[in-house]
Amino acid sequence: MRTAVSEAVTIVIPHYRAEVLHDCLSSLYANSDHPIRVLVIDDGGNAPSMQRAAADFPQIDILRNERNLGFTGSCNRGIEATRTTYAILLNDDTRVEPGWLAPLVAMADSDEKIAACQPKLRAATDPELFDYGGGAGGYIDALGYTFCRGRVFDARERDDGQYDAPVPLFWACGSALFLRVAAAREVGLLDLDYFMHFEEIDLCWRLQLAGYQIRAVPQSVVFHHSGFSLPPASFRKTYLNHRNNLVMLCKNATCRRLLWLLPLRAALDSLALLNYLRRGQWSSSAAPVAALLWCLTHPLNIYRRRRRVSRRVATARDGVYRGSVLYQHLAHGIDRASELLPEGESS
Repeated sequence: MRTAVSEAVTIVIPHYRAEVLHDCLSSLYANSDHPIRVLVIDDGGNAPSMQRAAADFPQIDILRNERNLGFTGSCNRGIEATRTTYAILLNDDTRVEPGWLAPLVAMADSDEKIAACQPKLRAATDPELFDYGGGAGGYIDALGYTFCRGRVFDARERDDGQYDAPVPLFWACGSALFLRVAAAREVGLLDLDYFMHFEEIDLCWRLQLAGYQIRAVPQSVVFHHSGFSLPPASFRKTYLNHRNNLVMLCKNATCRRLLWLLPLRAALDSLALLNYLRRGQWSSSAAPVAALLWCLTHPLNIYRRRRRVSRRVATARDGVYRGSVLYQHLAHGIDRASELLPEGESS
């Protein structure tokens, strides 16, 4: 199926008071090579940044939240208001390059089973490096640890064209997540209980379980400022990363896999406390234990969320490294995704 040339793509931008919104909108209107409808979800109470954007870009549509919904709630509200075939969840701290949109539309048009795509994300503050959050697309290992084409844990790569193949992914980053709206609605949009972090990976996992595919589109380039939502070393950010990763596994992995995986992950995540202490990250040190305690004390919450997952296939296979990225990184110093999943071998 091909979308009509005249049909716009809805750009859903969750916004909470950051002044970077103006630069994001400027780049969208200057550099988009396909019709767009911009929908800003105001989660910050009509702050000065929102007022300035509304004055300078009167063509944007604005939905104002009556209370703070967080990233996931704002994104879902935007998707629910979308009336086009495709939508992009775009962070307000991004800047798009010329010609960024048409390759994403072309990829999705090429196969109705492609439900999500990710452009190449590079760091706005250091443009030669891949963005920390999403790089050139996301993978996952056998233990549920995620990594990117362009980043393994804290090690980021320069973009030298090594990830320019449009390969299948396990997940696409929520900073610039291109979605087939009907597929996203079919599997249930973003899980609101995450609030932020791992919600897009969970969505992509559920899309794969429903029989859809996730693709990298490196011909599309977006620059991203990481860390605007929460400071990188804050307790809350670390806690949400640990908790939401465990919840995502409990929701989507098979029961047989969880029997051996959960005890192992509990042990590894507890050891992470020692690593945070060793590195002097005092505010993060209690986060892994707090995350485990939350999971142990909320089994009904996790069970309810697992029951809602639709499974047309038993397990997601694209973008999965069958070994342990943690072991390879610590024992062998591997810090490039291409050393674990060579280009063309991600499915």
